[in-house]
Amino acid sequence: MRELLTGLAIVLIVAGLAFWIDSLRARERALAAGRRACERYGVQLLDETVQFAQLRLARDDAGRLRLRRSYTFEFSDTGDNRRHGAIVMLGAELLDLQLEPYPAQ
Repeated sequence: MRELLTGLAIVLIVAGLAFWIDSLRARERALAAGRRACERYGVQLLDETVQFAQLRLARDDAGRLRLRRSYTFEFSDTGDNRRHGAIVMLGAELLDLQLEPYPAQ
């Protein structure tokens, strides 16, 4: 019984570590996507970061279950305001990126 509990604890620790590493990679990809979008539209990514918002399971185009992670971020179109953006990652792929509407300059 003790060996079973030890083995289960090791499996849980390894699974937790794998999830943590996968989450860090997804966050880095989301941040890179946010930076690219801000550069493309000529706005400034504020705080140089994205914030985790939601985690759930979703199916990809092939029908496989993947982790769907949502992130939020802030950007500025004038340098003295804050607008909101959102990024959705499905597994390692960018699924959606939205910027709050702002007046064209």
